[in-house]
Amino acid sequence: MEKSSILPLRGFSSDNNAGVHPEILEAIGRVNQGHVVAYGDDAYTRSAVGKFEEHFGPDIAVFFTFNGTGANVLSLQALTRPFNSVLCSDYAHIYTDECGAPEKHTGCKLISLPQQAGKITLDSVRHAYHGIGDEHHAQPRVISITQSTEMGTVYRPEEIQGFARFAHEHGMFLHMDGARLANAAVSLGQTLRQASRDLGVDVLSFGGTKNGILGGEAVVFFHPEQSQDFLYLRKQSMQLASKMRFIAAQFEALLTGDLWRRSAEHANRMARVLEKEISRIPGVRVVWKVEANGVFVQIPPHAIEKIKRQYFFYVWIEEESIVRWMCSFDTTEDDIRIFAEVIAEAVKG
Repeated sequence: MEKSSILPLRGFSSDNNAGVHPEILEAIGRVNQGHVVAYGDDAYTRSAVGKFEEHFGPDIAVFFTFNGTGANVLSLQALTRPFNSVLCSDYAHIYTDECGAPEKHTGCKLISLPQQAGKITLDSVRHAYHGIGDEHHAQPRVISITQSTEMGTVYRPEEIQGFARFAHEHGMFLHMDGARLANAAVSLGQTLRQASRDLGVDVLSFGGTKNGILGGEAVVFFHPEQSQDFLYLRKQSMQLASKMRFIAAQFEALLTGDLWRRSAEHANRMARVLEKEISRIPGVRVVWKVEANGVFVQIPPHAIEKIKRQYFFYVWIEEESIVRWMCSFDTTEDDIRIFAEVIAEAVKG
């Protein structure tokens, strides 16, 4: 490969593209000793669950999965039957980016609601709640929200409480896709519990991969009785890790010494620095408020391919020339300065 074709070591396409936090790698190394019982029946996994209890409170059920799609699908499957429906944003990850896995594995219908800056409203939920008791209609069972959203915005606590109140008054559940919950929590100045359980969330898909973990996500039930069959669902869905200790150790490290908070705070701060730098460039417009670690920008169409010659990133809404740039736990201000220079040159034409 010619040197000119090598992409930058650190880019802005996704926090999934970042490496593994050194403290996570150390944690994996520490548990890589001797033999332990497989499939999670080991002291390391129990210790990691204890860390979740420290952050989210007692009387919870925690299950580790390989990836976010698995966590989301299994969360929904545990709460529904095939004749149910799930209400979510028309830009929700479960609706647009999981290849139909939620519908295939739950048998449920996903009903998409219009979003504004990534967020659905309680009014849209009320509008979609109909056909109750009618055998011809899928029965609404779950409201699913993403925090922070697919547009980098953050639901306010009162918005989430409103969804939870409506769900519980109507025999429904509130699921939170928390792939970037850490970023949302620090943006709001909340603890992880304050950002989820205390607001009425029933089941949380808690993300680690986007916040420095090598691989692994967690499903957290705040009402353990809802997880009654989860062990079997997880196995049947091929999300049960035999060497569970290596996923568990990563989460224990993430939840120890506020690593989750430090990493998310840094990524969020870098997003604000990036916003400031690119806002100075004529022809560049930040389209949604930067509240977590994502910056969504409208740029001249001719600039996209020029920037892509040096940096890979995603075009979010092609017809509007809106692109997404993400910051990570390891993003530096020098990375941003160099990136901004490339953008300015590309936009110039």
